[in-house]
Amino acid sequence: MTRTPEFPVTGPRRKVTYLDAQGQPVEPAKAVEGEIVEYDAHGQPARRTKFFLDRRDLPWLPVSEPAFLLWVLVGLFVVWLIIGFVLLT
Repeated sequence: MTRTPEFPVTGPRRKVTYLDAQGQPVEPAKAVEGEIVEYDAHGQPARRTKFFLDRRDLPWLPVSEPAFLLWVLVGLFVVWLIIGFVLLT
């Protein structure tokens, strides 16, 4: 037995808009901001989420952020190796 919904959903359930720095629509890879609108069963906007990508340098960090994160990863790996070595001996 198949039930049909009382309020059929028409149209998209989610609409995503990607914008560049000047506010023009662009493809997702070039976007710096945007908006996600989710719709309810009646097609009315239920939730609106705005997002942005901000690239700022951290003034207290003497190296770039990717280099810092790489060193953190290496440090965690070394700690993991040391703990493994201590547990094996």
